[in-house]
Amino acid sequence: MADSHSDSRRLAATRERPTSSFVRFYRLIRLLVHLFYGCYRVGVLFPFFSWKQRVVAIKRWSRQLLRILGLKVTVQGSLPSGRTPTLIVSNHVSWLDIWVLDSVVPVRFVAKSDIRRWPLIGFLVSGAGTIFIERRRRHDTAHTNRAIVQALTRGEHVGMFPEGTTTDGTEIKPFHASLFQPALGAGARVVVVALRYVNRDGGINLDAAYAGERSLWESVWLILAHRTLHAEVIFAGTIDITGKTRRDIARAAESVTADALQLPRPGRKTETAADLPSATPIAFSPTDTRYQVQLR
Repeated sequence: MADSHSDSRRLAATRERPTSSFVRFYRLIRLLVHLFYGCYRVGVLFPFFSWKQRVVAIKRWSRQLLRILGLKVTVQGSLPSGRTPTLIVSNHVSWLDIWVLDSVVPVRFVAKSDIRRWPLIGFLVSGAGTIFIERRRRHDTAHTNRAIVQALTRGEHVGMFPEGTTTDGTEIKPFHASLFQPALGAGARVVVVALRYVNRDGGINLDAAYAGERSLWESVWLILAHRTLHAEVIFAGTIDITGKTRRDIARAAESVTADALQLPRPGRKTETAADLPSATPIAFSPTDTRYQVQLR
């Protein structure tokens, strides 16, 4: 009986009381104002900004957004550096993913064209340089791939979510191999990022997900209900694309992601580690193994 009471107290200690309706509405107003401010900057000021000024503005705006939402970001591993063509691939959990990654490393994202039609957010991400892809139109794929290759060869970091959809964070879906074609075209390195949202006790926070039948409004309201959210960004490995097909690269990336998050590899029940292409882990050191992003 004593153990039962002790377990109950520990469980209660890990739960955070939801914010009051007043606090949620206050945060919502701040969020809307911040979104309008972002639209003003990309619509009016970005045409006059240099590439470097845009990078700084996007990172600062993203960190301010996360601070409004009470989200804390912890990073593990070393960030990709230099102007080497870099394709950053990540699993996809939430509409927050773009700004979580932007708060850590400058990334030009590839996204579904549907997002362009979202109120405020669509205008914002479009103005920030997002490359949109219309997967239902085959002739559009070649145009999108050329745009990605051009961005990579300019030394920009291009980011994408190769699952092609979101999950609740408890699984990894197969990565679409066709999305890795630009990496081959530009001779880019492929950096794998594993992303998750967790509670204080380390368990997966399902409220942060934007998946299934959950609407965007329901997702926003659930996130606003949390006093604090925790996102973990793990730079899990770099894949050497030399001599590999896009399918090889996709399989390696999804396996590295699943292993970093300690989740099952998608649809590979009969394969062993020896069957999979290798990836070079990103070296960790006592100074860069884990740190929290200062959202200022």
